[in-house]
Amino acid sequence: MLDQPILLTGAAGKIARYLRPRLLDRYGQLRLSDRENPAPLDPREEVALGELADFDAVKKVATGCSAIVHMGACIVEESWEIIHPSNIVGVRNVLEAARQTGIKRVVLASSVHAVGYHPVTASLDKDASALPDSLYGVSKVFAEGMACLYAEKAGMDIACLRIGSVLPEPTEPRHLSTWLSYPDSWRLVQACLDAPRLGYTIMYGCSANTRSWWDNSGAPHVAYRPEDNAEDYAAEILKGGDLRDPASPETRFQGGFFCAPDYVKW
Repeated sequence: MLDQPILLTGAAGKIARYLRPRLLDRYGQLRLSDRENPAPLDPREEVALGELADFDAVKKVATGCSAIVHMGACIVEESWEIIHPSNIVGVRNVLEAARQTGIKRVVLASSVHAVGYHPVTASLDKDASALPDSLYGVSKVFAEGMACLYAEKAGMDIACLRIGSVLPEPTEPRHLSTWLSYPDSWRLVQACLDAPRLGYTIMYGCSANTRSWWDNSGAPHVAYRPEDNAEDYAAEILKGGDLRDPASPETRFQGGFFCAPDYVKW
């Protein structure tokens, strides 16, 4: 149990709603931030509505917290006018508010779309180069860059989670590589919060999938032990064969359907 609450941004989102009772059971207190009301609330939760683009509001809600789990963002491809305030200005505000209020640990939702144009034949680890597949992916590259800056310059502990496909169960061939079960999403966040030291850490948010493209062995200091495997669903998913076009960008690249719009073949 912690003496101060953990701040959870994006608290009305699907992943955050799954995390909330588990964070409460382990750490005792939560402060919730979102533009929408994340009710119903547990007595151990407090809520502050606001926009991530409003630095004063973000700093106010961060004050007095022990750590931040930053899930708040636009989570789909959108126009620059929507991506910029939520995912660019917002992540800067969260990290700067943490620095100014003395919060040392941040678990930050990045995305595999930061590296989405790597081919599906590649195995990626923490050193994989940025190859964003969308404006959304670009915003996550920016988030990772800001996290690196704050870890190196301000001595903060920050984990960037390159999250795959968070679903109750995998439903299509790509998910056999990218699936992150809800229980494993909690195991990942908990491992990052509990690690003795993070510095700047990249973690791939995926379950123990037999066909995974991603390797977390470069972060042995984070005791993430996923327990679910998309392969358990493979027979059902592939019972009619893999009908995807092997030449299409959403099949060839790890970012899937994010890679296809406006794609021009070299």
